[in-house]
Amino acid sequence: MDIRYAIHTDHMKSLDTEAMRRHFLIDRLFEKEKANLVYSHVDRIIAGGVCPVETELKLEVTRELGVDTFLQRREMGIINIGSTGTVSVDGKKYPMGDKECIYVGMGSKEVLFKSSDRNHPAKFYFNSTPAHAAYPIVKLSLKDAKQLRLGTPEKANVRTIYQFIHPDVLKSCQLVMGMTVLEPGSLWNTMPCHTHDRRMEVYLYFDLPDDSVVFHLMGEPEETRHIVVRNEEAVISPSWSIHSGVGTNSYTFIWGMAGENQTFTDMDQIPMSELK
Repeated sequence: MDIRYAIHTDHMKSLDTEAMRRHFLIDRLFEKEKANLVYSHVDRIIAGGVCPVETELKLEVTRELGVDTFLQRREMGIINIGSTGTVSVDGKKYPMGDKECIYVGMGSKEVLFKSSDRNHPAKFYFNSTPAHAAYPIVKLSLKDAKQLRLGTPEKANVRTIYQFIHPDVLKSCQLVMGMTVLEPGSLWNTMPCHTHDRRMEVYLYFDLPDDSVVFHLMGEPEETRHIVVRNEEAVISPSWSIHSGVGTNSYTFIWGMAGENQTFTDMDQIPMSELK
């Protein structure tokens, strides 16, 4: 478990490129036959990647959680961004295709990950947050998600938002999670940008060609920074930070939020004139 501590806005202003990447970038998520986890002290969210090949991988509890099982006091959302696989929860198997999601509530004891084809492994990405109540397991495909289509070709930001773990779709304690798919030729996400001081967010960028990058924008609106992000890398965004990006190619990203509320529209919009 890689531990990341919370960063004050004043501290961020002193960081160089490498320090920015060390504190906020999550890379090497999908190493074969491994489960790689990052624990952020920003709202205690855990972001992880699991890539089983030959074996079925079990989600193991670590000493940082101080409990007997991983989900004893947590909930989680899992989205498969690879080939077909299976998530098993307490003995029940859930087949998972590309871009399918499963919500697993607090109290589930055993979570296993398996690929259907060793030559084309699944890639399970998950976010997990502290929970105070147990809600039922729900599996969702794209058609089950609440969909929002936003943007215009003129602003190069035509995109579809799929809200998987969202109050209008299913019950969760604090985790809100979904996916945004940009149309070919669209490059910008979440611009004009915003903050939501009551919730933090993690972005996972994928479906990005190897020769392309995303410039993820973060920081306070009046003093922004950027991190260069490549395929299947994620960025931790504190609640005080903007979170936007522009790519050299269209892409898809998974967003997960934790914090005080689950109100998707609870945003503080930033006028373009205030960005620096």
